[in-house]
Amino acid sequence: MSIRKSSLLLPGTASWVGAGALSAAMLTTTALPSMADEALADLVENVSPSVVTIIAEQGAAPDPAQNFNRDQHSFEEFFKRFGAPEGFNAPQRGPAQGLGSGFVLDEAGYIVTNHHVVNKAETVTVRMSDDRTYEAEVVGTDPLTDIAVLKIEADEALQAVSLGDSDVIRVGEDVVAIGNPFGLHSTVTTGIVSAKGRNISAGPYAEFIQTDAAINKGNSGGPLFNMEGEVVGVNSAIYSPTGGSVGLGFAVTSNIVEHIAADLRDDGQVSRGWLGVSIQNVSPEIAAAMGIDASHGALVADVVDGSPADGVLKQGDVILTFNDEAVDSSSDLPILVGTTKVGTDSVLTVLRDGKEQQIELTIGQHQSASAEIDKSMDETISGTALGVTVAPLTDTNRAEMGVGENVAGVVVTDLKPDSPAAKAGLQRGDVIVKLGGQETATPDALKAALDSEKTDPALVLINRGGNQIFVAVEVA
Repeated sequence: MSIRKSSLLLPGTASWVGAGALSAAMLTTTALPSMADEALADLVENVSPSVVTIIAEQGAAPDPAQNFNRDQHSFEEFFKRFGAPEGFNAPQRGPAQGLGSGFVLDEAGYIVTNHHVVNKAETVTVRMSDDRTYEAEVVGTDPLTDIAVLKIEADEALQAVSLGDSDVIRVGEDVVAIGNPFGLHSTVTTGIVSAKGRNISAGPYAEFIQTDAAINKGNSGGPLFNMEGEVVGVNSAIYSPTGGSVGLGFAVTSNIVEHIAADLRDDGQVSRGWLGVSIQNVSPEIAAAMGIDASHGALVADVVDGSPADGVLKQGDVILTFNDEAVDSSSDLPILVGTTKVGTDSVLTVLRDGKEQQIELTIGQHQSASAEIDKSMDETISGTALGVTVAPLTDTNRAEMGVGENVAGVVVTDLKPDSPAAKAGLQRGDVIVKLGGQETATPDALKAALDSEKTDPALVLINRGGNQIFVAVEVA
């Protein structure tokens, strides 16, 4: 990025320079944009028409007793000077409205955004960069990767963007984020790829690119571009102690988005491959205890009865490769298996009893936790005091999350940002075992524990990946 200097002449002032200084002054006032700046501006101009605003409305009205004082809002100075940003809605009677971002996947009107942007929305509207608006159909969503696909019926072919190969992007490369932070549509920010392959505890099937391009509320679902104008990620999350951008943004990789979007467009659901094993990393200590040199791969801790791996893989096996793709850690395997077509004959390289061997098996259909939850919606509750949605713990999600049969509790399926539970560090996939000393084996038991809890904060026992830990959660 070049640094350009310029001389400014304010209205009503005069500037006198000697002849000897004239050429220098002319140089500073006529400096031209660099080629890099021109390329960036061209990129933004080319792709901006494909970036859209997502307006999601829910039927529930905000609390009418809530009084909104604009002067006490965290953006009071912004409002005083410039007015509220487009799309901002003060609490009032009527439908609750949320804003996000998205992009046109193809000219037929398919739009990609985040699951959490449209989750539970009764109506979804897509606003194009030229302010045309269309009512959108939610084709399908995938909570486990936070991806959703919408469909609009436009009166003409839409300008689409291409998905790039997120595997080949390198740390340090320039990237561009375009979206609608705080309702300010068509906002462009730039940065670099800060890291690849990030796991931010969002689930076993999501992998993230970390970037320092400024990403804020409202950017969710928007594209992260490489300098070729290809989408390499979908902006989905930020890490921030303040709620604003601190240079830690995360985007779901485009290679995962490509697979998920294709599945959702096909039938509105995601078909995931399944092995049926509980796995963990091979630490140096475990490697030493097993008498092996390698400290990579995925260690099989358990095999689910009746699964594709039953009778084929064994406890203690270390999976080194899957269909010739290296498995460096346990987080690699769910993504590799999950993106494999059901019914595919696959080959694994396994370290068993100190020797490598090739094992073949057929990938099965993964009965995801979300599918099990959908069957039990009548048992699913929303803990408003905690800010979580929970569902019964099933055999399927026990295996998926590494939770033993001796553990009783409810699994966290959704988590509101900035909620008491989120602030206490709870995550999707955590199992709430006790609250305030009361067992929470069912959603109703958790509700009863919440209703009777007198201590604030409450002591909550959770099971995360087989490990039990206590957290203190504000429930008042």
